[in-house]
Amino acid sequence: MAKYRKPRRAKNFGRSFCKLLIRLKKHIPIILIASLFSIGSTFLAIMGPSLLKDIVNEIQQGLQSNINMNAIFDICKSIIILCVFCVSCELLQGFALVSVSHNFSRELRTDVSKKINRLPLKFFDSRQVGDILSIVTNDIDTVYDGLHQGISNLTYSIVTLIGVTVMMFVTNWQLSVTAITITLIGFAIVGFLVAKSKKYFKAQQKNLGTLNGYIEEMYSCHNIVTTYNGIEETQRQFKEFNNTLAHTSQVASFMGGVVNPVMSFMGSLGYVAVCIVGALLTINGTIDFGTIIAFIFYVRLFSNPLNTIAQSITKMQTVVAAAERVFEFMDEEEMPNEDNIVEHLPVENTVGNISFENVTFAYDDIPVIRNFTVNIKAGQKVAIVGKTGAGKTTLVNLLMKFYDISEGDIKIDGCSIKCLSRANIHDLFCMVLQNAWLFNGTIKENIIYNQEHISLDEVKQACQMAGIADFIESLPKQYDTVLENTNTLSEGQKQLLTIARAIVDKSPFLILDEATSSVDRKTEEIVQKSMDRLMNNRTSFIIAHRLSTIQNADVILVIDKGQIVEMGNHDELIAKNGCYTELYNSQFST
Repeated sequence: MAKYRKPRRAKNFGRSFCKLLIRLKKHIPIILIASLFSIGSTFLAIMGPSLLKDIVNEIQQGLQSNINMNAIFDICKSIIILCVFCVSCELLQGFALVSVSHNFSRELRTDVSKKINRLPLKFFDSRQVGDILSIVTNDIDTVYDGLHQGISNLTYSIVTLIGVTVMMFVTNWQLSVTAITITLIGFAIVGFLVAKSKKYFKAQQKNLGTLNGYIEEMYSCHNIVTTYNGIEETQRQFKEFNNTLAHTSQVASFMGGVVNPVMSFMGSLGYVAVCIVGALLTINGTIDFGTIIAFIFYVRLFSNPLNTIAQSITKMQTVVAAAERVFEFMDEEEMPNEDNIVEHLPVENTVGNISFENVTFAYDDIPVIRNFTVNIKAGQKVAIVGKTGAGKTTLVNLLMKFYDISEGDIKIDGCSIKCLSRANIHDLFCMVLQNAWLFNGTIKENIIYNQEHISLDEVKQACQMAGIADFIESLPKQYDTVLENTNTLSEGQKQLLTIARAIVDKSPFLILDEATSSVDRKTEEIVQKSMDRLMNNRTSFIIAHRLSTIQNADVILVIDKGQIVEMGNHDELIAKNGCYTELYNSQFST
């Protein structure tokens, strides 16, 4: 269970708020325009009580003689014109702030998307997919909602507060001091509560990410959970995560919910104080009855913006907490920049020689590959075998530059991969992994993924070689069949489609990482023959636990603890009666 830990907070929280302001700087012109519209939309709130005061005084004087209806009608016309003007300004303000919020959240999503492509593989190895998705969806949506509502409320409230304060002092300074003093006491209490609630809003966003990560993990492997009767355990852990989120959310909501009652109470207290002081001043003849009526409205107009500001600040706790998670993600260490790399190996001119020269690699200071040295000639089929955890897949990750070598070097046709960009290296390789990946699209689109100038005939030929053509041609729409739900395909069929994807690729290097692990023995024989044709004129790396699939390899590397312990072809290694023989006999002994 992910428990709440006391955050490193105030400093990080303040830093995230500053980053949020810095990222908003390009939108400041629109925010300023929206603020100008806020000034217009507050005219009714600011001038309304004063106009009401004039109407009351006209009626009071008219009771003593004749009511001046023309003067009252003129005041009413002014109020109507003011209402139309304020509504227009409010609409324009809303449009401007919606534009800012949408554009800002779109920019954040774009930056996060670009950031994902610059992160090293080790980052994804250590994070839950659901937690990353929560950053892209929940956290950025929280920032959007907070900015959309927060900026609008803050600008309107601040302008209203300033205008009402000025009008209050213009009307009567004694009543102004009375109302402001009491309201500010309430605001100070709210400020104290807001300061105390920061850590709970941060914990709320963090626990939401943890819960989403757990849900994604469990539901993506629901069949495994069910098979091992893990439903009760899953529900128990879900309940723990859910209760933790509920607790932090309840505390955060409670701290935020205290704001309104406190400000409402202080506002009511302000009414009482204004009435008492106003009555005393009226008795003394200092003010008239209309002034008291106006001030009753001014007190509400003064307390409401403070209440809104306090609520907006509370809302900003959630916004900054969500933004902090986004910025922490954006601050993650990236793969080394390759802008200075100018060397390039064209696919069509690559011969296919590869050499590992004293390659050493450590993951989190734990050695995985040690002084690995081997020369591989163009067109060779190289099989890499060994026990689980021996470092087979790590070698491929180093070759593909998913990880950076700690010591030593890997050269392709004599050119160090340190001098080649990752994009260039990836163009030189095609891969078939143990876990087949297909996206929502047609079969043809899945096979020609991110490749150009691939004809339908080439796709059909690749599927024929992969042994999947008969199945595809039995479908109603054949190669135009949309794979909306890949659960309708068997694991073997998914794998065969990814093999067909590799066949249409013209790359000089091929990597097969347990490529036939999901197919049955009969299908394996068909695929193996196709793989033999596929590997012609390509330098191929085959990672396999099924040793039957690599008996015709030119070179077999037996890896143990990141080092080559045996090397040779199948017959040579069997003759040595060593590690390879032990692995072989363990699979084929009767």
